[in-house]
Amino acid sequence: MVLQEASLLRHFFLPQDDTGGHTHSATLEGVPSGWRSSVMRDMAWLLNAPDLVTLGNIPGRPSLATLGLQSSADIDAWLHCQQDALHHLPLRELRHARMGHYHERLWHYLLDHAPGTRLLARNVRIFAQRNTRGELDMLYRTCQNPTPIHLEVAIKFYLGLPDGPGAADSQSRWIGPGGFDSLDIKRYHMQHRQLPLSTTADARRALRHWLTPRDSLANNGPEPVAIAHQMAMPGILYYPWHADLPPPEGATPEHRRGIWCHASDWPALAASLAPDTLATWLTKPHWLAPPPLEQWHSLAEIVEQTHLYADQKQTGPKRWPQQLMCYTPADDQTTRIFIVPNQWPTHIPLPAPP
Repeated sequence: MVLQEASLLRHFFLPQDDTGGHTHSATLEGVPSGWRSSVMRDMAWLLNAPDLVTLGNIPGRPSLATLGLQSSADIDAWLHCQQDALHHLPLRELRHARMGHYHERLWHYLLDHAPGTRLLARNVRIFAQRNTRGELDMLYRTCQNPTPIHLEVAIKFYLGLPDGPGAADSQSRWIGPGGFDSLDIKRYHMQHRQLPLSTTADARRALRHWLTPRDSLANNGPEPVAIAHQMAMPGILYYPWHADLPPPEGATPEHRRGIWCHASDWPALAASLAPDTLATWLTKPHWLAPPPLEQWHSLAEIVEQTHLYADQKQTGPKRWPQQLMCYTPADDQTTRIFIVPNQWPTHIPLPAPP
């Protein structure tokens, strides 16, 4: 667990290229297409990304107002102020980071450098005797309120099943591309395990030890003040191309959407797209922001690549499932598409406990 160690955070934020100017007027998913730095683009995407679902009475992601970035002009100015610092940070660890870890690092940096917030602690391990009970993703506070806020974050990409467990709007029908996770399971884990952890006596002892007196949790002081809780879960919900499916229960109205199809349906789906459509493969951990426009290719080229990979029977450089993004210049709109094997899913996670 690290408190206010900016030197360690710096290991995760070097852009691949120099941050360029706005070479194109398009803004895709809240990201100016002329920005070349992948991390700057992902940070801009994160600032504009809504949560996938609500979680009862638990507040969602920190708002732009809370961060002190009320307008698009504020976001643009803040990101440009960060570019020199981001440019001189080492990239090695970032390139090999898991997407979930990478997403966490974006939040660490954001909360520690945004005008309206301060990062208090990250990755706080909670022990009961010698056993680890769990870990708190991060604690932060706002400039206006000293109350510590326990924030749990997750970046999720779920595909909806037209046939599956539960009702049509059941969260258990939304599963990860690997088939090992579901929105239902993640929601349950977040609501009943991750967020309540900070309310336990073991957590309060750990927080009293780590947080300084000015953070209202002195080592030898009184019982700490109540800790607020928040959840941030941006990502994409991919709807089936071949069937209708309603949003899952609890989905936010503004959640980001994509579509998924089986490999055998991809040619027909591609044929339904506009002739001038551009497309690009998305690779981890950069599943967040759309890439710069010079990294896009004609849709015909992408379709040909998928035929080549299919002929290699899963042994080529691209194995299914694969995610790509399409862009139509006429309306500056993006469409995310997951292409999965024809036999997908081979297994479906069991629903979470009631």
